[in-house]
Amino acid sequence: MSSLDICASIRICKNCSLLFHGPKHFQSPATVSLATHRRRQIHLRRPPFAPLSVTHFSSDTEQDNFLPEDSELYEEQALSDEEEEAEDFDVLELERQARQVVEEYSDSLSHELKIDDEVSTQKETRGKQKRRTDTSSNIPDHLLPRVAIVGRPNVGKSALFNRLVGGNKAIVVDEPGVTRDRLYGRSFWGVYEFMLVDTGGVLTISKHQKDVMEELAVSTTIGMEGIPLACREAAVARMPSMVERQAAFAVEESSVIIFVVDGQAGLTAADVEIGDWLRKNYSHKHIVLAVNKCESPRKGMLQATDFWALGFSPLPISAISGTGTGDLLDSVCSQMEKIEGIEDPDIEEYVPAIAIVGRPNVGKSSILNALVGEDRTIVSPVSGTTRDAIDTEFTGPDGQKFRLIDTAGIRKKAAVASSGSTTEALSVNRAFRAVRRSDVVALVIEAMACITEQDFKIAEQIEREGKGCLIVVNKWDTIPSKNQQTTLHYDEDVREKLRILSWAPIVYSTAIQGHSVDKITVVATMIEKERTRRLSTATLNQVVHEAVAFKAPPRTRGGKRGRVYYCTQAAIRPPTFVFFVNDATLFPETYRRYMEKQLRSSAGFTGTPIRLLWRSRRKMEREGKEASMRTQVNSSPVNRKLAVVT
Repeated sequence: MSSLDICASIRICKNCSLLFHGPKHFQSPATVSLATHRRRQIHLRRPPFAPLSVTHFSSDTEQDNFLPEDSELYEEQALSDEEEEAEDFDVLELERQARQVVEEYSDSLSHELKIDDEVSTQKETRGKQKRRTDTSSNIPDHLLPRVAIVGRPNVGKSALFNRLVGGNKAIVVDEPGVTRDRLYGRSFWGVYEFMLVDTGGVLTISKHQKDVMEELAVSTTIGMEGIPLACREAAVARMPSMVERQAAFAVEESSVIIFVVDGQAGLTAADVEIGDWLRKNYSHKHIVLAVNKCESPRKGMLQATDFWALGFSPLPISAISGTGTGDLLDSVCSQMEKIEGIEDPDIEEYVPAIAIVGRPNVGKSSILNALVGEDRTIVSPVSGTTRDAIDTEFTGPDGQKFRLIDTAGIRKKAAVASSGSTTEALSVNRAFRAVRRSDVVALVIEAMACITEQDFKIAEQIEREGKGCLIVVNKWDTIPSKNQQTTLHYDEDVREKLRILSWAPIVYSTAIQGHSVDKITVVATMIEKERTRRLSTATLNQVVHEAVAFKAPPRTRGGKRGRVYYCTQAAIRPPTFVFFVNDATLFPETYRRYMEKQLRSSAGFTGTPIRLLWRSRRKMEREGKEASMRTQVNSSPVNRKLAVVT
């Protein structure tokens, strides 16, 4: 064997050299002859990224066009890498596997982030939910007739609301004054569908202000440390009138009123005053008197006899067990006109949901009221004013529809546990559920307080849920001596403390005065478009190719390097990309963050998290073999059975 034969058998470039440190000329053919398996083990350095524009991935063109600066030879992974790159890739199969990877990731993430619901309530309303799905129409909420539920505190209004809407939407706790704002929900009975409105307990002037505060358990200390004592007392004194105003507004807009009383407590002076108020001011509306907490049908008739003095025909019901609710709905729908649905339901567009979350007293309810242009929710310095998650439909100046969700303030878990308040714990649970069912989250922070540890924890939850996000710096007017550099310095501080939301835009507003509040919906619209944007496979692979060419994955100590074979976008909301690589363990977390930054700098995706899922090729092959084996195992008994039959 001559020296020319040896040189011809081993591909070599000008920047590569053999691991043979002999003389410049070969002394004897026998001393330098290489066995066939040794020649195959000599492995010249290949680029870490295979061509992505074709279905067949070959390593020959890579070696001819790629000339690395350092020309080390690695003998450990040559045979396996050559066999991997010599195979053909089925793009359709990779796309199918990408969808499978996303489904597996979604299932695991949903199981990890699952929030426990009240199982008993779900069991009670399971049949009603199914019936609702079959009979609900496509009528918009604002066209449906409204039915208001009113009464004094702690008579079971929220429990009745949950029973009629078929869910667990309102917070139900055995203490007065839990519900404060108006809470809306769809309900139906037969061919009729209407919008049910839950309200707070209507307070009367017969009680002293101090007694009312003790009855409603309104705190004057929690979350109000920085507020003067005079302002605290004034805010607390206005709370009952604010709750009553919300209830009065619900009665004004409703055509049917359900007046709820407590059958076990009997007739009270507060019931008499509310009945007189309804009879004097709303006698032209259909009023149904529901005597709640009548668990036994026999005793219910006796308990309801005391309430004939109110001037209405009483109906004994039980919101917990559902007794008598059918007769109640018959009476409600007797004076109601049927609303026909839209003829062409295909024109109905998707309405994105925007959840407004943050710590207590940062101005979430003020932002909602400024956006809708009315006192939709109660705004007060009293900590924990908002309890339920309040959904409100809103149409922007450009005609874009939104569903705004106002939530309760989220305090630290330890603070909530130490307070021992079941209502606050359920309110925080509702807030996190609102984040889950939203599309875009507006994280509100207070300008003077800046970023706290609790803000960071809320930001972590938003990122884990995969929701679009914008950071709203509220109460910007409280920053003294502002100039052009103030915003830049504040941006740097927010980015430094909320690195997990480095992709989220920042909006500065003063909700109490209505300044720059409209920017929230404008930015939210842009974020929703980014969440639903798709990149073509050719564009995506070009971006990844350039990123890998600029910075290759690091090598391991054994000389192994990660290689990207194919990349595709498998899902939206949030945008999810699947990378098919030789071994996912060869891509450290630092390199994955680098790839995410390159995707953002090249393709955008402002205001939304993106998911990068890495799929090892060896795992793909192993799963493919297991699937084929399962197919063979499952098919063999069938064949034998068919043979027996024939």
